[in-house]
Amino acid sequence: MHSVHGRYLHIDATSGNSGVCTIPDEAHRLFLGGIGLGAWLLHQWCPAGTDPLSAKAPLIFASSPFIGTGLTTASKLAVLARSPQTGFIGDSLTSSYLAITLKRAGFDAIVITGQASTWATLIIEDATTRIAPAGHHVGSSPAQVSDSLRTELGSGFRVAAIGIAGENLVRFASISNDGRLAGRTGLGAVMGSKRLKAIAVRGTGRLPAVAEPGLLAERARALSRRSLGPETAKYRELGTAANLAFFNRMSMLPARNFQASQMDGLDALHGEALHSTHRTDKNACAACTIGCEHHYALRGADGDEARTVRLEYESLYALGPLCGIDDPDIVLHSSRLCDDLTLDSISTGATIAWAMECRQQGVDLGYPSEQIPAFGDGAALLRTIERIAHREGVGDLLAEGSRLAAEQIGQGSERWSLHVKGLELPGYDPRKLPTLALGLAVATRGACHNRSSAYEVDLSDQLAPDAAISARARAAIRAEDQAALLDSLNLCKFLRHCFDDLPAETAELFSLVSGSDVSADDLLMSGERINTLKKLFNIAHGWSASDDWLPARVLETADTDSILNPSWLATAIETYYAERGWDSAGIPIHSTLDRLHLNEFAPDMLLTE
Repeated sequence: MHSVHGRYLHIDATSGNSGVCTIPDEAHRLFLGGIGLGAWLLHQWCPAGTDPLSAKAPLIFASSPFIGTGLTTASKLAVLARSPQTGFIGDSLTSSYLAITLKRAGFDAIVITGQASTWATLIIEDATTRIAPAGHHVGSSPAQVSDSLRTELGSGFRVAAIGIAGENLVRFASISNDGRLAGRTGLGAVMGSKRLKAIAVRGTGRLPAVAEPGLLAERARALSRRSLGPETAKYRELGTAANLAFFNRMSMLPARNFQASQMDGLDALHGEALHSTHRTDKNACAACTIGCEHHYALRGADGDEARTVRLEYESLYALGPLCGIDDPDIVLHSSRLCDDLTLDSISTGATIAWAMECRQQGVDLGYPSEQIPAFGDGAALLRTIERIAHREGVGDLLAEGSRLAAEQIGQGSERWSLHVKGLELPGYDPRKLPTLALGLAVATRGACHNRSSAYEVDLSDQLAPDAAISARARAAIRAEDQAALLDSLNLCKFLRHCFDDLPAETAELFSLVSGSDVSADDLLMSGERINTLKKLFNIAHGWSASDDWLPARVLETADTDSILNPSWLATAIETYYAERGWDSAGIPIHSTLDRLHLNEFAPDMLLTE
């Protein structure tokens, strides 16, 4: 198979030893790369019962055949582990030069197990690996660590690092590289549990050849031109911050911990306003022609106005209206803090919003009242973010995430912990987005809009408001499978509307890259196979049908325009299971496993029934 090395590197952080393992061509054909390849590796290295923060637990980085081919946006690196936040599959993506560098080093993926005796940096230089002391980097931000390591090792190294939150095993800590974060599900805590402050990679080898370089270059140029068209104009001009005004106007913006779907006084937070008052420049990920990363000036921080922060809608929502904050400077500083400390901004904002509602409801968190933030208090928001990363005071409780914190505190606070499977909800109020609501409930990694773009069905005319539940289930499935396809080819989802027929066109690209003759149906089946593989991992690690559900608050809406309620959701989930070829308990049936070539990955309990 072309454009892959057919091997991955396994490193034992305890001993420092490493070994090269084979990836058969069939694994790339069935699971493509990226998230799919990472899930395939996770099944091999993370058996049932493995504690996410134990030395035995793996941390996986996986690329795809598209990396380094010249295809626009093909620079994402998938990061996977068993999530310490949810207990289920933890999968995230980060865009950077690290993916290309890893491939130049001669590997399609790396798997890290073990635990260093003291804080260390894992250094990978082509086929050689070594462990170097990193005690002097402890307490530093990823940017500081990266700059220091490039000075020590050479500018050709690319660095992934954790901040203070990862060092302190905050369950929603992230991993940063080149300012981009593998943000959700707590992968930074997994890296911290291995006492790895950083991973530095340098690759000097040639990229593996593609099957049809001439035709691929022609298709790549055409796709780059389309990426600069109207389909991506919003991202290029304003970035995802433009979403806030729209969702607020449509009463779909979660505010004050989902107590409302709209918030007054947000004019200064709208994308257009931020562009006018704070925007400094923009940037693009490696190999990207779109350039959606907008930078904004930080004002009022120690008199330093030179620093900037990149801001996405999800951070804007979670650190702004979800916490009752309307001050753009507070939101920007909060987002920068999350990046520097390596905190998932969605879970950070949502967990703090839970604490704010606890204060509102008079719940005793067991800490001095001055440590408990209130809705709208920007200074308290900033202090609480710091406390979480350092696990100081109430921050030690909140570092567990809203689900575990609510389970520990009780007093009815579970009712306003807004999560699915322990992962807090993103910035789309599902009460008016029923197809997304179904997608959030069943998503394998927890509440996630990035693993299912089903909200597009609700915001378009693809389905009538009174569409049959079966139509919504099929729409949610197609959105999930297309997302898995893009995540495994390591293409940016902002590119999806640049295709006239995404499955057919990506199938052609995959054939030109790999030399494998695949059809649109083949690739869609790969998306289905990858989602089912992730579901099998969850089943092996204790998943049950009760985990596929939504928080009570979003099911108890008084909005007469909403069809979302417990009865509707139960029927929708049952229909979704049936359309997936799963039984009524959400377990893939044997014929489905046969069709998808997944029998070898099924937990023993399924094969013996």
